[in-house]
Amino acid sequence: MRARLLDATLELLVERGFAGTSTTLVSERAGVSRGAQLHHFPTKNALVVAAVEHLTERRGAELSAAFEELGAEPVATAADRRTRLRAVVEMLGDHFASPVFTAALELWVAARTDEALLAAVAPLEQRVGRETHRLTVAALGADESRPGVRELVQATLDLVRGLALASTITDDSARRRRILREWADVLDRELGKELTA
Repeated sequence: MRARLLDATLELLVERGFAGTSTTLVSERAGVSRGAQLHHFPTKNALVVAAVEHLTERRGAELSAAFEELGAEPVATAADRRTRLRAVVEMLGDHFASPVFTAALELWVAARTDEALLAAVAPLEQRVGRETHRLTVAALGADESRPGVRELVQATLDLVRGLALASTITDDSARRRRILREWADVLDRELGKELTA
């Protein structure tokens, strides 16, 4: 029942935003009585804070699964490296343009002016950010001990996050793919330097 309530909360965050998500709508969507919902989560903030934790776990699991799907095959040639970089960057773009990211975005915006929500969201987002960075470094095969590489990885994550914002308003997938292909070429040039240095 708890998982149904949390999943319903995330669905409503995506569909209606934070302001349009109410405990009544959540209990209806989850198919549980209002009393049962109140037993688990007596307030909207209690529900949303639990949903933040649930969302953090989901985002981490989805991202890990996406990286695992790419595999960890060694890159033997420059063409393999270019193909790998494009696949990693495209996967990140798709992940950040997903409904799970949209729900997270709703929580970020709400947390900006709600201290209790911010206290729950900020540490979880820091954890997600560190893990996403770590997974991206591994997937790119990047050596962060080299000057500028850490910044390239972070720029990649900032880019996909920013492009995901655009996709919340309109279907921006074609433009996103073109931009990410170009960025993958930048990464290929810059990370390729570290392999030949």
